Amino acid sequence: MANIKPILDEQTDFCRAEVLSVLPDDVLSSLQGGKFALFPGFCDVHVHFREPGFSYKETIKSGSLAAAAGGYTDVCTMPNLNPVPDSLAHLQPQLDLIKNEAEIHVHPYGALTVGEKGETLAALEEMAPYVVAFSDDGRGVQSESLMRQGMERTKALGKVFAAHCEVNELLKGGYIHDGAYAKAHGHRVICSESEWRMIERDLRLAKETGCAYHVCHISTKESVDLIRKAKKNGVNVSCETGPHYLVLTDDDLQEDGRFKMNPPLRSKADREALIEGLLDGTIDMIATDHAPHSAEEKAKGLAGSAFGIVGLETAFSVLYTKLVLSGIVPLDTVIRALTTTPRNRFSMESDDSFSAWDLNAQWTVDPDRFQSKGKATPFKGDTLRGVCRLTVCGGKIVYRNL
Repeated sequence: MANIKPILDEQTDFCRAEVLSVLPDDVLSSLQGGKFALFPGFCDVHVHFREPGFSYKETIKSGSLAAAAGGYTDVCTMPNLNPVPDSLAHLQPQLDLIKNEAEIHVHPYGALTVGEKGETLAALEEMAPYVVAFSDDGRGVQSESLMRQGMERTKALGKVFAAHCEVNELLKGGYIHDGAYAKAHGHRVICSESEWRMIERDLRLAKETGCAYHVCHISTKESVDLIRKAKKNGVNVSCETGPHYLVLTDDDLQEDGRFKMNPPLRSKADREALIEGLLDGTIDMIATDHAPHSAEEKAKGLAGSAFGIVGLETAFSVLYTKLVLSGIVPLDTVIRALTTTPRNRFSMESDDSFSAWDLNAQWTVDPDRFQSKGKATPFKGDTLRGVCRLTVCGGKIVYRNL
């Protein structure tokens, strides 16, 4: 095994001989001869697998296959489904699908409020044993009093609350960043304040309640600064950003729905602040916000397309090519943000799951070859370094490209 280069998890020696012994001889021989890097299975705390309710966009099966192809062995699925998992009865269809269809470890979120409407708290107690955390992702909780109640209840249950942060009254129908591209092309804008203003409120409430508060997909320099200061002041807060926010800006926008996501691609200064936040530990983890839609829903340009892009099958290669190989972010920082930190924060057990990568191999992003039903990616046509050759989850080969 001398030619297999391990990047060890801080808690699990996943590269020990008995772990690799689960592999067939031909697979083990390929690993030994190929000088691949082994990483702990990646963990994404923010994905949308769309089932139940929207299986034409994605299913538990297709989403988990996409995750496995990207080296992921744990993902957390957001609750904007039908039915919304706001009670155990409404959660059960998703639990059944996960049990029968998932190729990797899939951990569902429970909704914080009934129907994700931000009016009444959901049946948190009965869902707590079955969900990884609570969130109304896709919708910011506008009521401060309801947010406080939610934080108090999630703290009592020992669960993380993950917040999609948007002040609705500041959105005004916008769909891309308030920057030069929007002005030049006459697009409606989403101001940065719509994100950081709610984070500012929630950090105050998190300090008062002591809840475990997690901020989803931060995109602005103000958000980074607020969270950095809150951490120094002892607030129990963590946050994530996405690969696309770390490597792209609104300068990269095209008149194409594959560049439309929420929050939108921001400015160069925002990107630089996000990178600094990742390097100094303000940003705890990287999550894709994998959000598949049908081709029709993404074919209406920036103005008319649905918000959301897919990311599980490109995430590591994008980060490795554009941040690690360029010397901007060390490899161990990226691996930690994809493995140890998210599992620790969301209390997910580590196991013997891992992925094997050929870091020298190049590939060109072709969405038609994705495992995901969703094909919208801003990285279409990009040449990237790093090819996933094998993913093993719980001792089972779930992806093989040898």
